[in-house]
Amino acid sequence: MFLGIDVSKKSLDVALIRDHPKPLHKVFTNDAAGHGELLAWLNQHGDQTVHACLEATGTWAQNVALALHEAGHVVSLVNPAQIHAFARTGLKRTKTDKADALLIARFCQMHLPPAWTPASPQVQQLQGLVRRLEHLEEMLTIENNRLGAGGVQGLVKESLEEHIAYLNGQIEKTRRQIKDHIDQNPDLKQQAQLLESIPGIGATTAALLLAELGDISHFDNARQVAAFAGLVPRIRESGTSVRGRSRLSKMGSSRLRKSLYFPAITALRFNPLIKAFGLRLSAQGKSKMLIVGAAMRKLLHLAYGVLKSGIPFDPDFVAQTA
Repeated sequence: MFLGIDVSKKSLDVALIRDHPKPLHKVFTNDAAGHGELLAWLNQHGDQTVHACLEATGTWAQNVALALHEAGHVVSLVNPAQIHAFARTGLKRTKTDKADALLIARFCQMHLPPAWTPASPQVQQLQGLVRRLEHLEEMLTIENNRLGAGGVQGLVKESLEEHIAYLNGQIEKTRRQIKDHIDQNPDLKQQAQLLESIPGIGATTAALLLAELGDISHFDNARQVAAFAGLVPRIRESGTSVRGRSRLSKMGSSRLRKSLYFPAITALRFNPLIKAFGLRLSAQGKSKMLIVGAAMRKLLHLAYGVLKSGIPFDPDFVAQTA
């Protein structure tokens, strides 16, 4: 049986394809009670393992995916871009939650995407802390912009200043919690030290990479890691007339891409390997943004290399084997 789930903040629209001409549809709440009802509903309609597919939409999908996995079902978290492309191939015109759930179920049945494995509890905790830090920093930027916009005075200004002070305190607290969590877990600490051996990657970026990549053994090679982050180039060529400029595919984790932008700029100045790489691209007439994107991808390749090998970054060794 194949289960497609259209996930939203409050609800789960599901479609179940069985050995029956007509699929089943139902809606559950996206909370612990709803997840239990979903599992009970699946048991009512067969005792076999279900292959469930969900779009990878972050925390909204994470809990129901975990509930299904722990119940013994196969779970696949699919890039939303793949579902959208699948919809176009079928000339899909209907856009409802019910129709989307069935579309996801049919994608699962046809393509059998690989099974998802949840991260270890240590990595899940780190991911929660890292994402909390990101949200706090976003709120701080918004409040600072409001305060700096001018025309703010009196009680409103006082409220903004109090909130900014609170957010700064929470940011520092969360950073300490991230550091303590990594230090208290030997595996995470060793991996963080390996990543920080790469010029351009500091403690903050190392923590985010560990949180978002999870178990590096799930990737077969560095290119898969780059694809996961949406950092592989998208080529636009057709016949002799179309020669579009290559761009990043961006079909992957926007959080990873965002985290690597400034480290890549730093690496282009201070990482001897990436600096030489950037100079070669510049000599070929490549644009500044293309060079930065290539440096981001190179940094991720290096990160995969040190994590996979367990050996700190050595520019001389890498240059000899490149």
